[in-house]
Amino acid sequence: MVSLISTSLCNCGISKTPATLLILRNGSNGTKFWKRKIKIGVNSNDGDTQTVEERQEEPESNQESKITTPSTASAIDKDLKKVVQKTAATFAPRASTASKNPAVPGSTLYSVFEVQGYASMFLGGALSFNLIFPSNEPDIWRLMGMWSIWMFTIPSLRARDCSKNEKEALNYLFLLVPLLNVLIPFFWKSFSLVWFADTVAFFGMYAWKLGWLQKTD
Repeated sequence: MVSLISTSLCNCGISKTPATLLILRNGSNGTKFWKRKIKIGVNSNDGDTQTVEERQEEPESNQESKITTPSTASAIDKDLKKVVQKTAATFAPRASTASKNPAVPGSTLYSVFEVQGYASMFLGGALSFNLIFPSNEPDIWRLMGMWSIWMFTIPSLRARDCSKNEKEALNYLFLLVPLLNVLIPFFWKSFSLVWFADTVAFFGMYAWKLGWLQKTD
């Protein structure tokens, strides 16, 4: 749709001053303006047209051009995975030989490591909540219960031949759990609270990496 906005032409005669036409065009990509200048000169003697000069300027759009910038989220996530994997591979317990891991899914050793990992988690919870070897003072048993997930659960589960996503979740947990265990006592000195935070972080990381909360069609 094209509409004429203004015209500076006079009906009584032709002026030597430039005439400006402003044309408004509505399109699918926004409103665009064209400026067209027409300069007409006439001979004072015979009235014939002497020069006709027309200049059309480039269209001006009121819509900013879209600048597509590559997303850096995937690059950051990839670099973070490399750092976590390298750190966990350096400090986390691993097999002493270069042979294939015998704790494959379905094997007895796989089940032993899995039961050992979750049993140590619940046993550590009982110790941190002062249900086993109760004491009125902080002792080594409650301290072990607080660190049980990091010392026993994560290494036991990492010792299996698990999937790539589960291994990645355990690598993240191997670095995250010590941070929680060190930072939380600065705000709240409680063995049970630290163990509970580690447990929430454990299952939250599994839910994220294994896609437990994703909807399937």
